[in-house]
Amino acid sequence: MKLLLDENLSDRIVGRIIDLYPNSEHVKTLGLTNTDDVFIWEYAKVNDFVIVSKDSDFHQRSLLYGHPPKFIYLRIGNRPTSFVVRVLRENYDIIFQFGESKIESILVLM
Repeated sequence: MKLLLDENLSDRIVGRIIDLYPNSEHVKTLGLTNTDDVFIWEYAKVNDFVIVSKDSDFHQRSLLYGHPPKFIYLRIGNRPTSFVVRVLRENYDIIFQFGESKIESILVLM
């Protein structure tokens, strides 16, 4: 499973999770910063990414449209990059199961 990290997360996260989530990207490295959420949503859908964000707009879009793409909603407040990395690494099994699910569209991690 490959993750697409939104701009509200550090681009340094990708290098620290790539062993668990190969081919993951950050919107910055794809030239998608300051891009409308609709475009990021469609990019993730076409390129088989799971979006990871702290942005409630993606949460709303996921509720409205379902998947693909799937969405991981990080409800963690303003935490350091190391905390985000730890959440993504420690929840690998849950995230993997979510990615494999045919029914679930949203995974909320706190």
